Amino acid sequence: MPEAPITYCRKPPSPQPPLYQRAWLDSKKAAIVTEQLGATHRESPSMLPQRIARASALRNGLAAARRLPVAQRRAFTPASYTDKKTLDEKYPDRQVLSEAEDPGMNGGYINPPRIKRQFRDPYATWWDPQERRNFGEPVHEDNDVLGIFSPWEYTWTTTGPGLIMVGTFIAAFLGVSGVVYMNYPDKPSYPREFEGGLERELGGPGAVRARMAGDDDP
Repeated sequence: MPEAPITYCRKPPSPQPPLYQRAWLDSKKAAIVTEQLGATHRESPSMLPQRIARASALRNGLAAARRLPVAQRRAFTPASYTDKKTLDEKYPDRQVLSEAEDPGMNGGYINPPRIKRQFRDPYATWWDPQERRNFGEPVHEDNDVLGIFSPWEYTWTTTGPGLIMVGTFIAAFLGVSGVVYMNYPDKPSYPREFEGGLERELGGPGAVRARMAGDDDP
């Protein structure tokens, strides 16, 4: 009876551990063999690159193993950023007010008294002495014209007395100028006269000549 052909089945490959585990196992095996043999000699220079390569592979494997949790943590979004109920509580819709409820058309903001900072006591114990303002104090919506660096208001005089003082200055200036003009002395010299006006010397007929006898007084 003929023999049946022998069939060989290929053994499935066993799963290989990750690279960093293999490098760690190799280093452990080398340490165990070294302890068993009682080797006390130094490693040869050719073994140093192998140790460096193993350590580098171990570090790369550990870094690759850590990437997944970091990516998962970054992709995770808390409920405070995605939950609609939480977002509505934190950022409610704008309240629509009637004209009677919001006459200033500023969203119902209650303004403090409209007092310019320059009129506040400069020697009081303010939290901000430069702005003469306390911590947490409400700010007027026209703070840009009420702050300490806004245009200064002069209150030591009124419009009527101010106009009188300006008019007095203008009248005094013009009056002094008129008195000086009326009493200004004449010229201390008289223009010189030339014979024939030096007409020939200055270029002949048609040329601009000098002063001569009979010309009008300057």
